[in-house]
Amino acid sequence: MSLLNDIKTYAATIPAGIKEKKGVNELSFIVAERKTFLNRQKLEYTARFRIDDEKKIVKFTEILKESGSGMSTGDTTPGFGFKKETYNTTKKERRGSIEEQSTLFSKEYKYNYDFKIIREKIRELATKAGYAFDYQITPISL
Repeated sequence: MSLLNDIKTYAATIPAGIKEKKGVNELSFIVAERKTFLNRQKLEYTARFRIDDEKKIVKFTEILKESGSGMSTGDTTPGFGFKKETYNTTKKERRGSIEEQSTLFSKEYKYNYDFKIIREKIRELATKAGYAFDYQITPISL
């Protein structure tokens, strides 16, 4: 079995979808969702990775993002709108940052998920297949 197939098998247990575009694979799933009157917000985890078979390396990055649509309220202009926020992390594999983000989001969403499990499982599968694992801050050099 190939490394990508092993990762796809693991992703199906989360459950998360995997799609590929220009050699970069994207694993994503909805962590939490909030629905209020005329408003819908969701929190999504996305991991992107490239498997380089020649160099035997897996380049990996991850992100937690919030998006929503519906009626705007509060200090913004009234009416319908769309809001999307993206949060990045530091080079230290998001251990501190993702927990901080998770704490921030847990005030708005109800969920309990340890995101480093996914990163560590993909690292484990890569190592088992003889690949190095390279965590990256952004997907720019994937």
